[in-house]
Amino acid sequence: MSSQNEYTPADYRHRDRIQIRRALISVSDKTGLIELATALDRAGVSIVSTGSTAASIRGSGIAVTEVAEVTGFAEALDGRVKTLHPNIHGGLLADMRLVNHEEQLRELEIEPFELVVVNLYPFVKTVATGAKGDAVVEQIDIGGPAMVRAAAKNFANVAIVVDPGKYSEIIESIKAGGTVLAERRQLAALAFAHTSRYDTAVASWFANEVETRALPNQTILTSHKNPGFPQRIELEAELLQVLRYGENAHQSAALYRNSAPLAVAGIAQAKLHAGKEMSYNNYVDADAAVRTAYDFAEPAVAIIKHANPCGVAIAPEGVEDPIAAAHSAAYLCDSASAFGGVVAANRTVTMGMAQNLLEIFTEVIIAPGYELEALRLLIEKKKNLRILELPKNYSRETNEIRQVSGGFLVQEADNFDGFSSTNWKLVSGPKPDQATLTDLEFAWRAVRAVKSNGILLAKEGASIGVGMGQVNRVDSCKLAVSRGNLRVNGSVAASDAFFPFADGLQVLIDAGVKAVVQPGGSVRDEEVIAAAKAANLTMFFTGERHFYH
Repeated sequence: MSSQNEYTPADYRHRDRIQIRRALISVSDKTGLIELATALDRAGVSIVSTGSTAASIRGSGIAVTEVAEVTGFAEALDGRVKTLHPNIHGGLLADMRLVNHEEQLRELEIEPFELVVVNLYPFVKTVATGAKGDAVVEQIDIGGPAMVRAAAKNFANVAIVVDPGKYSEIIESIKAGGTVLAERRQLAALAFAHTSRYDTAVASWFANEVETRALPNQTILTSHKNPGFPQRIELEAELLQVLRYGENAHQSAALYRNSAPLAVAGIAQAKLHAGKEMSYNNYVDADAAVRTAYDFAEPAVAIIKHANPCGVAIAPEGVEDPIAAAHSAAYLCDSASAFGGVVAANRTVTMGMAQNLLEIFTEVIIAPGYELEALRLLIEKKKNLRILELPKNYSRETNEIRQVSGGFLVQEADNFDGFSSTNWKLVSGPKPDQATLTDLEFAWRAVRAVKSNGILLAKEGASIGVGMGQVNRVDSCKLAVSRGNLRVNGSVAASDAFFPFADGLQVLIDAGVKAVVQPGGSVRDEEVIAAAKAANLTMFFTGERHFYH
């Protein structure tokens, strides 16, 4: 006889299809439970179960054996101890390919399991309800993960199921005579991923519960109180799609979907209705477009090229088709740059907007929905247009992560909502009328989408010129003015950060801009204010900047 850890031709037996004779079921999520138990019962499978799971199965008229009958030990400590027993784990971990394991089970009078169905206590859902302290701790599953990991390790002999969505496959396997090795290996991989996500959620909760300060024996590099960043971040995602290439044709690329507990849904979960496969750059631009359009509560459209806006607009009041009107206004900002751009709408795409798009070469359109006739028109007339629909539960991330060599930068997303002029400081010029003030508020909101240094000119709820990504603010002003052309006169401007000198502001003044909003805070603010006063220019300081790198 071989030792426990040796496999020799005499006692190592290949097992592919394994008939299910005995199943262990313990689930918090009862979805599909009775259908599965019924199929097992009809196939003559002996079912062992715990607590409420056993009660549900028995209540449906299906024979079930309580775990306590197997262990000879009643549930203890309010259910904290029930499955942690050799009579359970011996049946989970015995490698029936080994003669000595089979003999030991007979000697110990332990029966093996061929199927284990377990899902864990609803820890994540409990945290999401706002529960605290012991109410959360009691949802940390101990026996469940132990059973899952034991069965997954022993996939050569045991099928482990953690997802009710897999029950139908197990039922089909029962009909076919049992599970096969490839199926059990795949189920084991899913099971280990399941417990990994669970452990990550628990670890994250504990980390967030601890108030972190820089103490002498800690390696935190900041001396101020941590505002809420966890001590450890676990990034969890699943491969969704291998892309044609990356930012350039010689770079490989792939799209991963965030699969962490309570992850928000966004571009990665969007549905592709029609058009060519999305590229790496398409995803980057689409994300920037959605970020921009969804910055507005009003019907809004953003047109993005190379992650920068070449048009942003909200719908004028009283129009019959607001989203179509917003698109038309955004397109007028820079129709040359909009060629081959990505368009995002924060409302359902109407037939009017679809008709607008027919004569414009557009790479991607993304929106929360489409009128049926509008979708049909775009699919029929724009064969290569990628038509994306955002998930119904789309929301913005609260934190942003950016990779740097050797690590990651994490910051709170720029979801600052102080776009009302109520708290702005008028530092020069006359108090503006309501229409001008409304345009300034629009411009201040929209400039957040412009890569720094950013200048955005606006008129009547639409951008008319954008200067972005320049290494000095003067060039950004010149670029915005050149793109605005004749419409600049009488427009307003927003600057994402302060003017370090008066020269950039002077470019706007000379072009006929009538009002400016900027953060202020430069050591030369007085010089800049003096230039504005000399031109009788209305200028506000907000006290907040909006760099976007």
